Amino acid sequence: MLGNHEAIATLAVKDLARARRFYEDLLGLEAEQADEQSMVVSYKTGKTTMLVYESEFAGTNQATAVNFAVGQQVDYLTKELAKKGVTFERYDMGGAVHDGDVHVWGDFRTSWFKDPDGNILSLVSG
Repeated sequence: MLGNHEAIATLAVKDLARARRFYEDLLGLEAEQADEQSMVVSYKTGKTTMLVYESEFAGTNQATAVNFAVGQQVDYLTKELAKKGVTFERYDMGGAVHDGDVHVWGDFRTSWFKDPDGNILSLVSG
């Protein structure tokens, strides 16, 4: 029923201006549409859209909110974002081996980081 339709990642933030600096200046996303009055910005990310909006409930999710499927660039992008000041999370998860800031399970590689409101984002190889 919904398999032929695109899903939109939606992230709540407390301060839209601060979030825009993070998503645009640090992560390099370009705003596709911005409605400052409604406190909403949308970003095109590959073939999908990521919506960022202001909410008093921002940062309450304690699980991964958005995965960026970056293929074999996980290590490279992790290092580049770290150079820009992004702090990566380190989780002790069953069977994971740490290669710097990257978690490794066989051929699968991922790294996790948070936006200024605590939303958990990741770079994934697959």
